[in-house]
Amino acid sequence: MKFIDKKSPQDPTKRAVIKVAALGAAVGAGAVVSGSTSYSAQEVDKEWGEHFQQHYKKMTPEEVAEAIDRLERRYAAQYDVEFKIKSTDALPGVLFGYALNINRCKGYRECVKACTAVNNQDKEPDLEYIRVLEMEQGTLNLEDSDHYFSDEKMLPEKGKIYLPIQCHQCEEPPCVASCPVEATWKEPDGIVVVDYNWCIGCRMCLNACPYWARRFNWREPNLPKETINPDTHYLSNRPREKGVMEKCTFCLQRTRQGEMPACQEACPTGARVFGNLLDPESEIRYVLENKQVFRLKEDLNTQPKFWYYSD
Repeated sequence: MKFIDKKSPQDPTKRAVIKVAALGAAVGAGAVVSGSTSYSAQEVDKEWGEHFQQHYKKMTPEEVAEAIDRLERRYAAQYDVEFKIKSTDALPGVLFGYALNINRCKGYRECVKACTAVNNQDKEPDLEYIRVLEMEQGTLNLEDSDHYFSDEKMLPEKGKIYLPIQCHQCEEPPCVASCPVEATWKEPDGIVVVDYNWCIGCRMCLNACPYWARRFNWREPNLPKETINPDTHYLSNRPREKGVMEKCTFCLQRTRQGEMPACQEACPTGARVFGNLLDPESEIRYVLENKQVFRLKEDLNTQPKFWYYSD
């Protein structure tokens, strides 16, 4: 018999144990009904496999391939769309960073729309990773800003400035330090990720984040077939489930392939600069070395890799 150390973060969560134990009891019967939820024998196998798989950081390449194959088959059956889930590792010699020119941002929110389209976020209403704050010109008061300003008015509005905020991919991320089960961590290329299969939905990371960057799925995400992006990454934009956290990953499924994040690509004013901080010839290094830059809430010592600057 294998004994489990209950203090180990690598063990199945209590929620998973209870859920899977209930499902496992129904394998022989072919289906189980609990409240309003009905599980087939196939779904029981899926639940069992996913809840008892190793932490992503601990999985062997063979285990990763098995998990991805299982997820691709489940998503295909659930959404009637063929998914491609990558497991691309961080590239050597790469540390991603972002800079945003606040003089050029006009509040159009094209970055928000592109982000939700590419990253399979909950629809109706959209679960958005980026908040565009509207503030009085000459001020930088985040608490009194408005991120619900109307898209129907003429933008930019006279006397206003616009400040998009998303995950700042901190070098010392408080969200990571607060997670009790190590479901979130910082990758070698600086991107903070979440293993959705390991997240227990306690929302400690949400409370710890000073940039309002974490989102919680209070319900089963609404993801219509026609809105789905099938090009995904295990640690990024694959479909999520009810009860887990998610966040911006600098479009990991794109940026590790040499592409730009969707928000940067969609910006109509050229306000966004993304690149490799370790490349002395990159545009972001030019910005950091030649412009007057600042970071939000720098006194918290989170060391965000997201800068703001002006011409």
